Amino acid sequence: MKILPTIYTLTLLTALLLAALHAAAEPPAAVPQSVAELWADFDPRKDPLETEVIRQWKSDGVVLRHVRFLVGTFKWRPARMTAIYGFPEGAKEKLPAVLHIHGGGGRATLDEVTAMVGRGYAALSVNWGAGGGGGGPINAMEGAQPGDPNTDWGAVDPTQQNVPGYASMFSGPKQFYEDREHPKNNNWYLLTLGCRRGLTFLEQQPEVDPQRLGVYGDSMGGNLTMYVAGTDSRVKAAVPAIGGAGWRWQPHQFDGGIWQQDKIKGDVDVFRRTLSFESYATLIRCPVMHRSAANDHHGVMDDVYRTDALIQGQPVRHSWSPHLDHQLTPEVAVTMPLWFDHFLKGGPALPETPASELVLKTWDGTAEFRVSPKAEWPIARCDISYSVDSHPIDRFWRSADATRDGAVFTAKLPQESTGKPLLFAYANVYYTLPKPELIPTRQFRDKPITEVCLSTTFYSATPEELRAAGVHGTETANPLIEDFAHGWRDWHSSDDKSPVHWTRKISDPKWRGPDGAKLAITIKMEQTNQLCLQVIENEHRAYRGPRKTFACIKEVPGGPQEQTLLFTAADFVDPEDGKPLKSWTHLDQLGIGMHRPAMAKKKGNKLSAFELPKPKPWRGPEPEFNRLEWIGPKT
Repeated sequence: MKILPTIYTLTLLTALLLAALHAAAEPPAAVPQSVAELWADFDPRKDPLETEVIRQWKSDGVVLRHVRFLVGTFKWRPARMTAIYGFPEGAKEKLPAVLHIHGGGGRATLDEVTAMVGRGYAALSVNWGAGGGGGGPINAMEGAQPGDPNTDWGAVDPTQQNVPGYASMFSGPKQFYEDREHPKNNNWYLLTLGCRRGLTFLEQQPEVDPQRLGVYGDSMGGNLTMYVAGTDSRVKAAVPAIGGAGWRWQPHQFDGGIWQQDKIKGDVDVFRRTLSFESYATLIRCPVMHRSAANDHHGVMDDVYRTDALIQGQPVRHSWSPHLDHQLTPEVAVTMPLWFDHFLKGGPALPETPASELVLKTWDGTAEFRVSPKAEWPIARCDISYSVDSHPIDRFWRSADATRDGAVFTAKLPQESTGKPLLFAYANVYYTLPKPELIPTRQFRDKPITEVCLSTTFYSATPEELRAAGVHGTETANPLIEDFAHGWRDWHSSDDKSPVHWTRKISDPKWRGPDGAKLAITIKMEQTNQLCLQVIENEHRAYRGPRKTFACIKEVPGGPQEQTLLFTAADFVDPEDGKPLKSWTHLDQLGIGMHRPAMAKKKGNKLSAFELPKPKPWRGPEPEFNRLEWIGPKT
């Protein structure tokens, strides 16, 4: 009896040694050179799921389960993923089902499940294990109880606790391979594999029709939506959001510098062919509804259109939230359930992409944009936007005043004579919905949505094309930034409860602040309050200098009379070092709002501009803003 452990140990060591010698004798498999080669040896149905039901409960007619299933075995250790699964109680027919993939720093979300179950779907929200972005703990699922098992990737780590793994194919102790560079070492490979196992979970549920599966996600979840749709034929409809744009490995050349999202570690050509989104777009065989924000830092507009143009033979639509970064307006968000309702449940189809045309050759030398949407649903309005800024994230989208002639909307796109003309244009068409829609998630709860936004094709014109067409500059610098005749049309708000109104207008050469000028704001304010102004310098233009935020808090006396407040650049102070803004030249955003105590902060013992003066609660209504302009030298 005493000798058995020794024999067992020797046998195990011998087996491991023989396996190692065998592996050493065989040359490593060739590195995949395409998406098809990368995924050729993976069958998402092959291994048993070994599903565990951690907890089950019912809520408002919805059956909910916390579940965990096997992703796979990597380096002899199992990797398991937790998720929230839900379906309508008492469902008598096979249901369409959707897979929700959360974004970075997020987690499996109960709201997303119950919202889709409420529309007649089965739904699974996977907890792929996003950390806090800087190596924080893996997020527990929403509603998880102390001691509940969580996602456990075992010997590998594709979470945000291993951030370098998203742009690398190098080997490492937490990668798929430790001994060589390979596309499977990239985090996106394992995360996509895990999400595809989520589809296997869905198709095996007795309530689910496996022929009607959809996938959607935001941000990093938008990336994974494109990966899953491009590798899994079970997906019958996909809705990526604020993510999934290709070409992230490619340096983008702008006036004044180069900007690049991902600096790849490893063979860039192999990464491009096996892991970049444009290589997945060519393989997508399902309808795609792409939602994003016009100034999104992650789902970059120019590259989303480039990527989606590679999807062949499938309906593709786009919907853009104007002026926003990484947020969706209700009219854009609602496209997701409507897309699934049509392609998975046979509901009404969304209108076609509105027909449009950028016209360069005109009688007056000013470019025009024309939109001719089909009136499949009543057309509420058409917003035409254009820009002269080559940077896709920080560009200000000018609102072009459109005229309507029957079903055609036309707007002039005047430019300045800058010597380097550039032109970008698109339009949003807003249709009145047949009936108001509700999306019962935290962001949109209890807000009936009455319109849906569909965007046109994205257009750009090079300087050579503009010159060849005879386009010339007619605009000049304008000291009047805003007269508020259209309210906050060219602005975006960050917080409904304590609004800060932001605009990129001051980054546009037409409204950029001249050296030595003062910023003048004309307002009416009933009661004395602190007004908080913020400006962001070099927001995404590191080639010009470091990104910095400056603030100025001014106590404004209340009263019935209109008053004009004047600000110099030096009135704005960096909260981290107390140094003043030197120039208006490199500003990308301006924010105006009520002072919020939550913004007060210090860094070490350095001065904090947000704490001067001492915060006070806001009194009375928001001010009435009448003018925002530059006054002084050269205006």
